Amino acid sequence: MKPAQRIADLLEIIRDHNYRYYILNNPVISDGEYDILFRELESLEKEHPQYLNAQSPTQRVGSTPIGEFATVKHEVPMLSLANAMNQEELIAFHNRTAKSLQLEPLTYVAEPKLDGLGVELVYKDGYLVNGSTRGDGTTGEDITHNLKTIRAIPLKLREKEKTPPALIEVRGEVFIEKNDFLQLNKRRQKENKVPFANPRNAAAGSLRQLDPAVTSTRPLSIFCYESGLINGETFESHLHFLEALRIWGLPVNPLIQIVNNYHEVIKYHKRLEQQRNQLPYEIDGSVFKINDYAQRKKLGSRSRSPRWAVAGKFKAQQATTIIKNIEVQVGRTGALTPVATLDPIFISGVTVKKATLHNQDEIDRKGICIGDTVLIERAGDVIPKIVKVIKEKRPDNVTPFRIPKDCPICSHKSYRQAGKAIWRCGNIACPKQIKGKIEHFASKMALNIDGLGVKIIDQLVEERRLSSIDSIFALKKEQLESLDRFGSKSAENLILSIQKSKNTSFSRFVYGLGIRNVGEHIAKILEKYFKGNLRIFILTSKEELETIEGIGSIVATEIIQFFSNQSNIKIIQNCLNQGVKIAAFKENLYDPLLSQIFVFTGSLKQFTRSEAKERVSALGAKTSSSISKKTNYVVSGSDSGSKINKAKKLNVPIITESEFLRIINNDKID
Repeated sequence: MKPAQRIADLLEIIRDHNYRYYILNNPVISDGEYDILFRELESLEKEHPQYLNAQSPTQRVGSTPIGEFATVKHEVPMLSLANAMNQEELIAFHNRTAKSLQLEPLTYVAEPKLDGLGVELVYKDGYLVNGSTRGDGTTGEDITHNLKTIRAIPLKLREKEKTPPALIEVRGEVFIEKNDFLQLNKRRQKENKVPFANPRNAAAGSLRQLDPAVTSTRPLSIFCYESGLINGETFESHLHFLEALRIWGLPVNPLIQIVNNYHEVIKYHKRLEQQRNQLPYEIDGSVFKINDYAQRKKLGSRSRSPRWAVAGKFKAQQATTIIKNIEVQVGRTGALTPVATLDPIFISGVTVKKATLHNQDEIDRKGICIGDTVLIERAGDVIPKIVKVIKEKRPDNVTPFRIPKDCPICSHKSYRQAGKAIWRCGNIACPKQIKGKIEHFASKMALNIDGLGVKIIDQLVEERRLSSIDSIFALKKEQLESLDRFGSKSAENLILSIQKSKNTSFSRFVYGLGIRNVGEHIAKILEKYFKGNLRIFILTSKEELETIEGIGSIVATEIIQFFSNQSNIKIIQNCLNQGVKIAAFKENLYDPLLSQIFVFTGSLKQFTRSEAKERVSALGAKTSSSISKKTNYVVSGSDSGSKINKAKKLNVPIITESEFLRIINNDKID
């Protein structure tokens, strides 16, 4: 047989065996026989490189590490799921969905909620061309080179039973099985490397390697569960889509099944929670999605999550351990947070060594002492917390813990505002606060200064080369070269990264300032309202801030207090003077309701008030709680109040819920 033909045959044979192994879970040859086929293909490709195929399984690991991650924009946003924390909230989701669709019974696709890392795979004409992380849901990181190392991901989709579409975006979860994770950590300990905290961290860290050769040594798996953009194929239901994925050779979780109505939803959720510890991989809940795609379209999405799906969270797993010590940590806003050091305990896939005690009021309420035996849980399977003290096991001669009156870092007096639970260090020059503020400003979702990590910030602050966020832009290469383990090339790369970070957006810069209660989402709301104009934002009033949908009184107060401090204004001005440029705001000119203002009054039948506001916000409109001459529409539900009279006086159009639906569906009102 000619080499070209044998290579082609081997490609099909190996793809078929991968399909049997990863999809059907029914291998027909041993691992040794598979390796013989693989080595034969590898040998033939070396002897006849002119026949080497980019989709060959021998080409999963690229030869050259990349320098940095490129960004990828998702054609269809990768939304997160709303959570149902208990059985009542799952039933409420069903009732709300049934009411919106005016339909009973409803059919859902139920699946385990894997505790891994969300990714997107893009196939064109059946070939894998791109893979990326979820990122912020709109933009992710290009990790194609690492995803190709996962053998369960086909480089070319199968065509035997069903031809793949011209373009398909497939979403999935990359994870590491429990036993594989334990073996991975054993190897790391033998190599004197720090073990991973849990399987999710191990999977995430593996996918963010610049060198795919490193990723290829990690035991990564994947299950696919959702679509993005599809060109060249249509599906009526999610079940049909999942069946197509299996046919094309993409792994789908075998525990996925159809359930009808909330009785079966609850039954599936309970059964899965009972099975979670017996499964070979970590899960933290169940997911329920409307099966019918037409129904999904009718339900639509909120700004950050679809209305046609919900994640049912499991109860936090609990265990008992002993508090060995209590330390007080200082945050970037000066907050003094007590943290308990525990006898290490293994809970739901993680060895827990610390737990937050929140504040002094929490310590007093639970009567926590060093030496106590306590019941702890991972709330939402993320943050360990102490549920209660088991006082029957309390040793003699223990005393309740008190947060010290002096900051443990700088010894400055601590204080607590009236009505507040948090004690704070009053020294804005406290080294720990400075480090925290700089770390936050340089973080991924703020200025994204690659290379300016915690250890480097610690050194620079301690050697008084950094004293505030604006001093980052005054750093010189020679200052960095004198740091421990910092060479000329590392210094040069960091200076380049700092220079690159100067071109940023309003939302990133404002988030990076570290204003209390102003997170990524709030920063984007502010960017949209002020159209990226930093000067107007700084000069705004508390009253105006409170009119912005999503900005309450607490956030407005924090913003005004931040800008009333002239040292903060000076820092912002120094950043701008040293070359920080806020990109011009690009308004979405295709938003059909751009800049229109809606006011809602009374009770709506098909939406909650918040859902209606989210719908118009997604279409570019604004909402307000009060009527003015600038108001475009007042949406009147049942039991409307005095706002109707005010609207009539100001000649503001008053519309019904039906008319509102026609507007958001882009239909004209007669």
